[in-house]
Amino acid sequence: MKFTDRSIRALKPKAERYEVWEDNGKGLGIRVSPTGRKSWVFMYRFNGKARRMTFGVYGTPPKNLSLADAHIRRAEALKLLEQGIDPGTVDQDAKQEARRAPTVQQLADEYLEKWAKPRKRSWREDKRILDKDVIPAWGTRKAKDITRRDVILLLDKIVDRGAPISANRTLAVIRKMFNFALSRDIVPATPCTKIPAPSQENRRDRVLTQDEIKAFWNGLDKADMTEGSKLALKLQLLTAQRKGEVAQARWDEFDLEHGWWTIPAERSKNKLPHRVPLSPQALEVLREIKKLSRETHWLFPSPRKLVTNTDDGTPQPVCRPITPESLDRAVRNNIDKLGGTHFTPHDLRRTAASMMAGMGTPRLVVKKVLNHAESDVTAIYDRHSYDAEKRKALNAWGRKLAAILGGKEGNVVPLRHNRKNAI
Repeated sequence: MKFTDRSIRALKPKAERYEVWEDNGKGLGIRVSPTGRKSWVFMYRFNGKARRMTFGVYGTPPKNLSLADAHIRRAEALKLLEQGIDPGTVDQDAKQEARRAPTVQQLADEYLEKWAKPRKRSWREDKRILDKDVIPAWGTRKAKDITRRDVILLLDKIVDRGAPISANRTLAVIRKMFNFALSRDIVPATPCTKIPAPSQENRRDRVLTQDEIKAFWNGLDKADMTEGSKLALKLQLLTAQRKGEVAQARWDEFDLEHGWWTIPAERSKNKLPHRVPLSPQALEVLREIKKLSRETHWLFPSPRKLVTNTDDGTPQPVCRPITPESLDRAVRNNIDKLGGTHFTPHDLRRTAASMMAGMGTPRLVVKKVLNHAESDVTAIYDRHSYDAEKRKALNAWGRKLAAILGGKEGNVVPLRHNRKNAI
């Protein structure tokens, strides 16, 4: 039979499966099942034995194989035979490899466990992004099959629902995940190449004015958040440290007698230990925190206990610290009580740094207070601790904040806590 699309479509199903072969004698045939399904088959001999393999289902690409596709597959098989290679074995090996290839869900799990968790304190945000948009769309698909077009369409969907910044964050996580997959030979290439951020973002430069600082501080008394969150935000403003370092601080990091907070290397962003001088105003806030932390290891224990099972199966509540994200939510949900103008906890850190710079503190000292990493050659040889300079800067900032809040410079910051919501 001469194979044409017309002649193939004319083949009708019978009670039993049957096969029809092309007239050129090169082993290409089509198998027709009782249901009408038509599949390409190839008959050949290898090492003196008759063998056969299936190319796929006849139909329209890309899911099915057209007549032209079947001729191409046959030509490839014949070329392997000329090289002394069994095309059926090659085909089976490829199918097994495809079955073993990780899905996007498996890739996401591996990325979180082996890359994100060991390196990012914010790994839970990566997981949230993956669970919200990526896994529902691609979870069961093979990671190697995801294309640039797939990424673009997913990002378009997020933008179309009115979340352009979320689309940017999703692209960032997908890019990191596929770069990780590329480094572990899970995919041959990343599908994120040359995909720009879906939406333009303004560089964050939000700094609270003195009036906004006062509105924020005084508004905390009326805010609907735990007392621990209020004190954590105050401590962040006074020390200019990162919200994660504040939220998950431990009491063994503090020397209240001598006024020091030493953030260990494993909790600092640049993986270097960081000494933070504590101003009198910061010490006053810490004394309030101490009254509320209930003798736990954490300054800010979470009201939600993590329950684990002991060896005998007995449920055991485990105390853990609040999350950095909880501070974001606390501010976001109370913005009307904190002055009415949008800001984030990170803006408190930027505000403190800007205030210190505005008071004449050298930029290098501000960088040391913030624990910003330095990459120039001078930084390699500069082993000065800058402890004295950092203390002078933070003490001056504490006095300035006291004055902003209505006291005289040098006074401790008025706390005015109502204890309505305990930690």
